[in-house]
Amino acid sequence: MIDGHTQLFGIIGDPVEHSLSPAMHNAALAHLGLNGVYVPMRPADLAEAFHGLRSLGFVGVSVTVPFKVAIMDLLDAIDPVARKIGAVNTLVFERTGTAVRCTGHNTDWLGSNRALAEVIDPAGRTVLLVGAGGAARAVGFGLIEAGAQILLTNRTEAKGRHLAGQLGCPFIPATDLAGIRADALINTTSAGMAPHIEAMPIAPELLPHFPVVMDIVYAPLETRLLREATARGCRAIDGLTMLQYQGAAQFTLWTGREAPHPAMRQALLAALHGRHS
Repeated sequence: MIDGHTQLFGIIGDPVEHSLSPAMHNAALAHLGLNGVYVPMRPADLAEAFHGLRSLGFVGVSVTVPFKVAIMDLLDAIDPVARKIGAVNTLVFERTGTAVRCTGHNTDWLGSNRALAEVIDPAGRTVLLVGAGGAARAVGFGLIEAGAQILLTNRTEAKGRHLAGQLGCPFIPATDLAGIRADALINTTSAGMAPHIEAMPIAPELLPHFPVVMDIVYAPLETRLLREATARGCRAIDGLTMLQYQGAAQFTLWTGREAPHPAMRQALLAALHGRHS
């Protein structure tokens, strides 16, 4: 029941209609009996929207593309890891009297680390990171925080070498991948995402070199990468798992409560199924 005491949460992005976050967070709020609502918002002007969020009393907000970098200039404080990553996906509003302080966080790296940790402890492991975009940057810095050793490959070599330099890790050209072995592979590219579901970020015959294969793509839930990896005896981690865990980290930042993982996973699966049914 929405009333005058309902706490406000939401997500800003453009586009935002496709987001599964409202289903996930509203399910979590309902499961714990918290009086809150989480709404999708597509701002016409980021600065004006941010001012509105402060004024309207929002407690927490998710930030997605294309605002993850631009939002940083508007914040009162930024979490140290988010500053290293150079992107924010979570806003926490704290109110003391009439004063409002907004801190930016990044939970993408927490989500990827926890998803990977379901199968293998990243500490001391070697991980091949595929991609050089914003997601690769968040996942890469997260792996470093967890004590993993990273190798990075990317289709566009210049962009890959640039991110590898920032992460302080070796860059592996695609032509050299046949000689690479690692404990895990994480795909951070859009290869395999609908409608291009047959695309692969790496040649299938190389997958046995990586006992654990994780994909951040979640539509489809079982990408061709994961299907090919499973067929070759690898342990697969789907993209919905990272989405769930990054959302759970957001939920705890906002509410101080342990996130109800089963309820969130169920809501994500239902929303994903509803979108493609």
